[in-house]
Amino acid sequence: MTEVMRRLQAWYAGMCDGAWEHHHGIRITTLDNPGWCVQIDVRDTGLEIDDFVAVSVAHSDDDWIVCEIKAGVFEGCGGAENLVGIVEVFLDWAGM
Repeated sequence: MTEVMRRLQAWYAGMCDGAWEHHHGIRITTLDNPGWCVQIDVRDTGLEIDDFVAVSVAHSDDDWIVCEIKAGVFEGCGGAENLVGIVEVFLDWAGM
């Protein structure tokens, strides 16, 4: 997990330019089913013009990931053990 967090930190640090971070960012929250939701604002990053192919993987009721772009925001949700997988989907798309 540490390597994934380092990659996410590096992406975020690369976006911070004195302005972007005042209006955009990353939000990680929990779901009540239980699970995770990761929202990463990609507006003004160059990724907003890249095509993202939605991801939907369901191995079981507890092991699933759904990722898509909604209004310039990457939104990935998944089961309680899928946080790293969600972040990896984003990082792979972002080329990190």
